[in-house]
Amino acid sequence: MIDSHTHLFLCEGGEDELLEAATAAGVERMLNVGLDEETNAGVVAAAERHLSVFASVGRHPNDAEGFDAESAVAISRLAAHEKVRAIGETGLDFYRDTASPAAQRRAFAAQIELAVELKLPIVIHARDPEGESAAIDEIFDTLDRRAAGHTVILHCFSAPPKVADAAERGWYVSFAGNVTYPRSADLRFAAAKVPDDRILVETDAPFLTPQVRRKERNEPANVVATAEVVAAERGVTYAELERTVEANARTLFGW
Repeated sequence: MIDSHTHLFLCEGGEDELLEAATAAGVERMLNVGLDEETNAGVVAAAERHLSVFASVGRHPNDAEGFDAESAVAISRLAAHEKVRAIGETGLDFYRDTASPAAQRRAFAAQIELAVELKLPIVIHARDPEGESAAIDEIFDTLDRRAAGHTVILHCFSAPPKVADAAERGWYVSFAGNVTYPRSADLRFAAAKVPDDRILVETDAPFLTPQVRRKERNEPANVVATAEVVAAERGVTYAELERTVEANARTLFGW
């Protein structure tokens, strides 16, 4: 199994302990995702320490204030590392107000440009207030204008009405622990509709712990619980989904 999106540096416990638990659960590869300049350097260092860990570098939309040309250069330099396999996470978040929409758009546009230039997949964060869709609608429009045909990963996919639009564009769709929650029937239905060659699973650890471990902080080992629910919804065995997502991640990240 793989974890297409995690934040080891935010998880409880030491790196070695987290990776030992992941290995014991059958998780063989993971993408450790940076959020800003400091954590970007950290995820690259972690990738250097561990064969099973790969990195994505970027500026999260919630931390987009102050993003400038120097910030873009810093991401570009780290992205040259052999174990950096994606740019992001980036996008738009209209749920939290820690960064202005203008700052988020500036950082997002710059990271799209970097991803296209460097021929790396771009990892998308999208969040709207409940019942709204302005952020994800704008993200789709922006990617259509600036990165048509580029490889896109919709991380922690939480917009069921957009699943057909994502499939039409050939984007990868990654499901996190929230797909297992009792209230997420629409999201589980969406997980059944993603084409086989575009589906991924993730933890987004330490956030969104799957329902069976809801009282605990999340960690990469728990991607197995999410995958079990996604497999059941798609009407396949866990082993079949495991082969599918491993193949997709191998194609996507080259690991």
